Amino acid sequence: MQLIPYFHYTVNAVIGTLLLGIQCRQMGQRGFYGAAVEVDPDSDVTPYLIFCWLKIILSGFRRAHGVLRRFYNLADIRSSHSTVTWEEAAGYFLCLALLPQIRWGPQLQTLLNRYSQSTRLFLFGTPSQHRASAHL
Repeated sequence: MQLIPYFHYTVNAVIGTLLLGIQCRQMGQRGFYGAAVEVDPDSDVTPYLIFCWLKIILSGFRRAHGVLRRFYNLADIRSSHSTVTWEEAAGYFLCLALLPQIRWGPQLQTLLNRYSQSTRLFLFGTPSQHRASAHL
């Protein structure tokens, strides 16, 4: 559960970077550059990679919304399936108590455990056994 299938980075690294992105946006920055420069320079994180992470994380939250609302109050989430928005991600993070100003690691582990135990699936990403096979 510490990993996202086919990702080079852990769930904590991805969520932490997205939380940095939200903080950058709250300070008036636009795009994904602010978060990219805030992480460790040796990490090879780029603004485009952060954009991809945001898409994957939102996709996971959207797919899991019905399960997660059994454990969390997600009534304030406003989803826009036509766009990927920082605001939607920030809404999920707030409802799930994944906030940059607190120690959010334990809440993330609780979230991952609850979802995994309820569904036997990863919250984020798609493992190989659930990927569509390529037809040649």
